[in-house]
Amino acid sequence: MKISDLMKKRIQEFLDEEKRFDNRKLLEFRKIEIETGVSKNAEGSARVKIGDTEVIAGVKIDVTEPYTDHEDEGTLMVVAELLPLSSPHFEPGPPRIEAIELARIVDRGLRESGFIDFKKLCVKKGEKVFGVCVDIYSINNDGNLIDASCLAAVSALKTARMPKYDTKLERIKYGELTSKGLPLTKNLPLTITFHKIGEKILIDPSSEEEETSEGRISFALSRNPGKKEDIVINAIQKGNPKTFEEKEIFEIAELAVEKFKELEKRIKTKEK
Repeated sequence: MKISDLMKKRIQEFLDEEKRFDNRKLLEFRKIEIETGVSKNAEGSARVKIGDTEVIAGVKIDVTEPYTDHEDEGTLMVVAELLPLSSPHFEPGPPRIEAIELARIVDRGLRESGFIDFKKLCVKKGEKVFGVCVDIYSINNDGNLIDASCLAAVSALKTARMPKYDTKLERIKYGELTSKGLPLTKNLPLTITFHKIGEKILIDPSSEEEETSEGRISFALSRNPGKKEDIVINAIQKGNPKTFEEKEIFEIAELAVEKFKELEKRIKTKEK
C-alpha cells in the first residue's frame, strides 16, 4: 500500500517550486476542527480534525498509588492506539512502535510543560493520588497524527471534570462527576512537527507527503507566562533517517515558536 516512486517524485518537484498538491504553502496548516464532549463515559474528551486526519482523545481519572519519587503528586499516563480502520498501514495486535512513539511525544509535551498541577492531585501523601490517563485513538490518518493527537489531548484535558471521591470508602464514585475541572495551569502545550523532503521544510503533511518525508522533527512547546521566555521548548523528538543540520534546527525552532502562536490563536478562536 506504499505510494509509488512516481508520486514521490511529483511531490518533490512540487515542493521544489514551493507548491503542494492542495495549494497550501509549505508552512501552512490544513483546516482545524475541534469538538469536545464526544464521549459520555469519559471525564473529558475531544475530537480533532486536521484536514482529513481525525483523532479522538479521552481522559479517565482514577485513584492510584503515587510514584515513590513523587509521593505528593498525581500521575499521568498517555496511551495511543492506531486503529486499522484509520489506515491500511495499521494492523491489529500489540501497540506498534509508531503508537508508542506518538504517545511518548504527547506525554512529554504535557508533562514537561507543567500544564497539569500534579501536586493538587494528591489525596494522601505517599498513599493515594489521582491518576490521569489520556487515551488517543486514530479515526482517520491522512498525515500529521502527532500534532492532531497533542491538540486532542489538550482539548480533552481542558474540558475534563473531576469525579466524585468517597472519603470514607477511599474510592471514586464511578459515573458521578463534579463541576470541578482538572488543576491546569496557563502553560498551554502544543506540538509542532516539521518534515524534510529534499531540502524543503514543511508542516502538517498529507499522508502522501508523510510517506515521502525523509526527516521529521517534533517540537513540544508551551506558553509559560511566569518565565522570562514566554514560549519555551520542552522537548524535541527526531524521526526518519535524514539528518538536520545545526543551523536548520535553530531555524526550525524559531519557526516552531511562530507556528505555536498561530495555532494558539486558532484554538482560542474556536473556544469562543
